[in-house]
Amino acid sequence: MRILLADEGEKTRFALVALLEQRPGWVIVGEVATAKKLIPKIEATTPDLVLLSWNLPGLCIEELIPTVSTKFPGIAVIVLSGRPETRPQAIAAGAYAFVSKAEPPERLLEAVKSVNRLSHE
Repeated sequence: MRILLADEGEKTRFALVALLEQRPGWVIVGEVATAKKLIPKIEATTPDLVLLSWNLPGLCIEELIPTVSTKFPGIAVIVLSGRPETRPQAIAAGAYAFVSKAEPPERLLEAVKSVNRLSHE
């Protein structure tokens, strides 16, 4: 599973790398801190999954998710946010899943595993 991290927080990205790269076969192929860099990074790294912060600076996230889904139909997007109330908006915008940053790390791992199962069916 090739994963691209799109989060404004350097510490958050560092923690995500530490958590996700422990899993066999999961590799972080890139990181971005702004929405402006997301599409070029997807084109350069061809991830299977984008972990996308709801607060990513630069563009309206509710427009960014459909853009990613349309331009790269094989890529799943999981939205991460510290604001659980944004879950319905993220799903409505086309996110595969939503994980609150307040939830235990196991919740994120389960969401990523479900993308991995989906991509191997």
